[in-house]
Amino acid sequence: MKAAQSTQIDPSKKPKGNREKRRTALAAYFFVSPFFILFLIFGLFPMVFSFYLAFFRWDGLGEMTYVGLANFQFIFNDPVFYSSILNTFIIGLLGTLPQIIFAILIAFALNSALIKFRNTFRTIIFLPYITSVVAVAIIFGVVFNNQPFGFVNYLLSLADIEPIRWNAEYWPVKIAIATMVFWRWVGYNTIIFLAGMQSIPKELYEAAKIDGATISQQIRLITLPMLKPITLFVVFTATIGSLQLFTEPLIFLGRNLREEGITMVAYLWRDAFVYNSFGTASAAAIALFFIIIVLTVVNLLITSRMGRSKKVG
Repeated sequence: MKAAQSTQIDPSKKPKGNREKRRTALAAYFFVSPFFILFLIFGLFPMVFSFYLAFFRWDGLGEMTYVGLANFQFIFNDPVFYSSILNTFIIGLLGTLPQIIFAILIAFALNSALIKFRNTFRTIIFLPYITSVVAVAIIFGVVFNNQPFGFVNYLLSLADIEPIRWNAEYWPVKIAIATMVFWRWVGYNTIIFLAGMQSIPKELYEAAKIDGATISQQIRLITLPMLKPITLFVVFTATIGSLQLFTEPLIFLGRNLREEGITMVAYLWRDAFVYNSFGTASAAAIALFFIIIVLTVVNLLITSRMGRSKKVG
């Protein structure tokens, strides 16, 4: 009996251990709860409510009226909606493709040992990403001003070219917005590519130099193949970002969003907060959601195929 009693666990210690574990778990949930609360309020609820609101007519204050698929019929019969899709893809292509090419070249230069003050140049190239939106609006308002004294128009006048209405003509407005996108994001992607290049063994470049490889051959045969995962990530995020393009068109065009430069997000914003038509705005948001899903699936399929081909090779 004494041996049995000595092997019994003190009942007062077990609940205390359970209380400590429960208290630790509650503390952990408490610290992570702000993220989930904010996500539920500002993330999940707006998404679910947009799907619900797409089937109603609502001005944001009055009573909601069920209209079925009328909102979708409206946007699919609206030429401006299709213009916004086309503008989004054109501006995205004009702003993203040169951005990735220049980001790789700039990152390669900043990663080179021949460049002095590399940290200074890295800071300078990253500055546009953290620049205030108001400052961006002022800078590009001067650069692409419609008047002859605008910076670009002044340069064109030196070649006897008439001033261009940058915020009203079909291609100039796209070029101006794409330039703004390029200027703001090229530094961000440069830093990402630079981080990827710093993980490439230096011995590969040294061996290539010994074999007589030029800089272009080093980029084509060493840098680009080794940066394939980083490049896929940048292309993926840049594609999603270009489809969500809103700030740059709104900065450049203001509330008077013209058909020549309106993007999909700007289109649904205009319907919601200028025309007070939250139903059609929600329908446009759902259309944008499915377009992003389709492009994401295509991107993932391409990525998986490239990964399989790399393993086979």
